[in-house]
Amino acid sequence: MLEIIYQDEAIVVCVKPFRVISTDEPGGMPDLIRETLGQPKAKVRAVHRLDQVVGGLMVYGLTGPAASALSRQIRENAFLKEYQAVIHWRPQYDEGTYIDLLGRNEKTRKTYVSKVPGKGIQQAILHYKLLDNRQGFSLVEIQLETGRTHQIRAQFSARGTPLAGDRKYSSYPDPPEWQIALWSSHLAFTHPESGEKMSFRLSPPRVAPWTLFQEED
Repeated sequence: MLEIIYQDEAIVVCVKPFRVISTDEPGGMPDLIRETLGQPKAKVRAVHRLDQVVGGLMVYGLTGPAASALSRQIRENAFLKEYQAVIHWRPQYDEGTYIDLLGRNEKTRKTYVSKVPGKGIQQAILHYKLLDNRQGFSLVEIQLETGRTHQIRAQFSARGTPLAGDRKYSSYPDPPEWQIALWSSHLAFTHPESGEKMSFRLSPPRVAPWTLFQEED
């Protein structure tokens, strides 16, 4: 069953498993939420996305107005999304901002950093902070200012520090059992009905390569 962190009549905050589609397609997160809630006809509306291979916190609207209000917060940069990632090597600086022009190759289904503006090229901005560095890997915290497809993966890969376990943007031979080391760890927003400030945090799972940075019990 899906792990539900919070639920009321307007929203549901839950944990997206790795390799599950975040949008309303057969077997996707809305289907799993309906199954977990025991409400097969519930209107579960996506307001943000995670790549299929990525896991962590997500919030969904259970009513049209709630979903619209959350979507508006995202457009107005009033919705905080933070991630943790394990990357190869160490970034040049312990904290900073990456600003790039990103394009999308639909044939390869990959995002790339472009040196010049052009059709379909969009600006991408993220902020990061180094949390730890061990055994050739770094644990970083990332805050997105924009939400481009594969943004985090492409921006870190372009700087020679691809995400551990990323089969698409990294050429490093990571163990095949590693899931991509990108986790939605913190969501903060205003409740669409009550106006209450809400914040949810969740640590990455206790599996490699995250265990490089997790103390044993």
